[in-house]
Amino acid sequence: MNVTVDEDKCCGAGQCVLIAPVVFDQREEDGVVDLLDAAPPPEHHAAVREAATVCPTAAIELTPND
Repeated sequence: MNVTVDEDKCCGAGQCVLIAPVVFDQREEDGVVDLLDAAPPPEHHAAVREAATVCPTAAIELTPND
C-alpha cells in the first residue's frame, strides 16, 4: 500500500493521527497532516484504510503496491 496526502485539502481534523499515529502526524503550526510513512507495513493497513475513510476532506489517497 502506498499513501499520499493532499495537504491543500487537509482541514486539520486530526482523525488520521488518532487512528494511525505511526503513519500520520500533524504539523504544530497549522494542524495539517504530516505523512510519516508513505509505505506502511501490512500490520498498519487496516488503520490507514480507516483513516482514509473517515477523513472529512478525502485528503488521504491509497494505492496498492504493484
